[in-house]
Amino acid sequence: MIKVWDYKKEYELLRDDILNAVDGVFKSGILIFGPKVDEFENKFSSYHDTQYGIGVGNCTDAITISLRALGVGENSEVITTSNTAVPTVTGIVNAGASVRFVDINDYSLIDVDKIENAINEKTKAIIPVHLYGQMCEMDKIMELANKYKLKVIEDCAQSHGATYKGKKAGSIGDVGCFSFYPTKIFGAYGDGGLITTNDEKIHDKIKRIRFLGMEKKKMSSGHWNGKYYAVEHGANSRLDEVHAAILLKKLKYLDEWIERRRVIAAKYEKEFKNTSLEIPKEHPDNKHAFYIYVVAHKNRDEIMSELVKKDIHLNISYPWPIHIMDAYNHFECGSCNCSRKESKNDNCTSLPKTDLAAKKIFSLPMYPTLTDEEQNTVIKELKKLI
Repeated sequence: MIKVWDYKKEYELLRDDILNAVDGVFKSGILIFGPKVDEFENKFSSYHDTQYGIGVGNCTDAITISLRALGVGENSEVITTSNTAVPTVTGIVNAGASVRFVDINDYSLIDVDKIENAINEKTKAIIPVHLYGQMCEMDKIMELANKYKLKVIEDCAQSHGATYKGKKAGSIGDVGCFSFYPTKIFGAYGDGGLITTNDEKIHDKIKRIRFLGMEKKKMSSGHWNGKYYAVEHGANSRLDEVHAAILLKKLKYLDEWIERRRVIAAKYEKEFKNTSLEIPKEHPDNKHAFYIYVVAHKNRDEIMSELVKKDIHLNISYPWPIHIMDAYNHFECGSCNCSRKESKNDNCTSLPKTDLAAKKIFSLPMYPTLTDEEQNTVIKELKKLI
């Protein structure tokens, strides 16, 4: 069987290191907010060229906590793309804000030329989603943010190690939000997330919110007794010592793994360049990290069904854009001030590229331990169908 993603071969390569790391944590007697979390926060933020890193439970929490720390909540509107994973929007809604969707460009990323028309008096933030391993056009986004005094939260869940004009994901906006979900470019063996920032005040605010809004407080005697005092309503979102220790072991391989992903992507591009299969474009200002390799074809469903017969199992990211989902179809699209729910799928034309992509896109196998033999099999069988 050839899967679109598989971690087992990676685990076998790193098994001894990982088990030793886990054993070390268990022997230490410190499972939460210990030295491994501190070390990982410092090393990961440094890798992404930022001053601060704050570990949290997952990337959804990272987005929610970041918005709260930046003062974006009720009566606020956040601009983002509908061609993303649900957690992007879940994080916004959990912060109490509303969403306004903007269409994508030919790189499957938010169309920066359509953002300004979507800005209104309620707009407080932009969340560019660095999708599939490729960063958005951040210069234009930051220009708009400065012009309209908006906050920028980079959704980096799929872009560990990716760069835009030499700048790492998560280092350009006010904050960057990362996921360590197992399938990611840089994943744990469970949930985890982290927020990067270069602003000390934002760092302090985020660090307080993630731990129940608490700070150390002196007792009336003047002594510290290790207790904490809630100074604001917070969250309960932590990266634990076990996963921090695992991620520390894996961090030294990240650049090597990204280069392997780029080799796999280059081979796909070479083999499918002049076929009916639409292959991903890499923006000239970007270094794509290829979290997934997303292609498109009008006969997608038939192709995927036939490949299953050959024991090749692919995936769609994403079959339903967020703006048509029951939970979120009341949010407005672009500058048309109508939601897909209101238009009943007939009249809203603000997101044509997003709508079209959802009907055609699917992902080919992409992970560092994918063998040449496995990739050749995928290429051979797919070529028969296009």
